[in-house]
Amino acid sequence: MRIDKFLKVSRILKRRTLAQEACDKGKVSVNGKDVKPSYRIKIGDEVCITYTTGLLKFRVLNIKETVKKDEASSLYEIIGENN
Repeated sequence: MRIDKFLKVSRILKRRTLAQEACDKGKVSVNGKDVKPSYRIKIGDEVCITYTTGLLKFRVLNIKETVKKDEASSLYEIIGENN
C-alpha cells in the first residue's frame, strides 16, 4: 500500500491530500529515509512524521485497504512522540 493511503486509512492524517503534501515537503520518512507519496509501505516499517508542533514515530503492524474508525489504531504502534 502507498504511504499516503496508509496515513489516511490509519487516520494518522485526515486526508490523503494532506499525506501527499507532507511527503512532498519532506516531512515523512520511512526507516530513516524521506519518501514520496507513492512509497510502498510494508509491515514492520518505522515511519516518522514531522509536524509543526513536534514529531510522531510509529511502526506499521498491519495493512488493510479499509478499516472502521475504532480499528484504525490497530494498524500501527506508536514508538515515539515529541510534542
